[in-house]
Amino acid sequence: MKYLLALLLVPFLTANECGKNKTKAVPETENEQQVKDSIPACVRALIGKEPMDAPVQIDAYLYKEKKVYLFTAQCCDQYNMLYDDNCKAICAPSGGFTGSGDGKCKDFDSIAKHVKLIWREPSK
Repeated sequence: MKYLLALLLVPFLTANECGKNKTKAVPETENEQQVKDSIPACVRALIGKEPMDAPVQIDAYLYKEKKVYLFTAQCCDQYNMLYDDNCKAICAPSGGFTGSGDGKCKDFDSIAKHVKLIWREPSK
């Protein structure tokens, strides 16, 4: 019975974007272009992914004296992945089934310094 209910709810939960108006692109200022250029190309590419794979937020941090990017996953039980400047996955400091990540960078919360918000999914 639970599975039937779940199957019936899936179309309603995934169709919430249908019929919404798309916003037109506004020309970028020179400063906005400079900020965009300072973000690694692979990070920018992940912003444009399909909604099911794309993060909802990307933040820049300094971790062990290196600039890193934390990708906050969309939902439950997904890892919030940490990437370096070359977009190589370092670890998952949070998220997953337990909420405590993959255990590879347990010190992230205590030593990482938040630099700035890079991108956030536009509010619906």
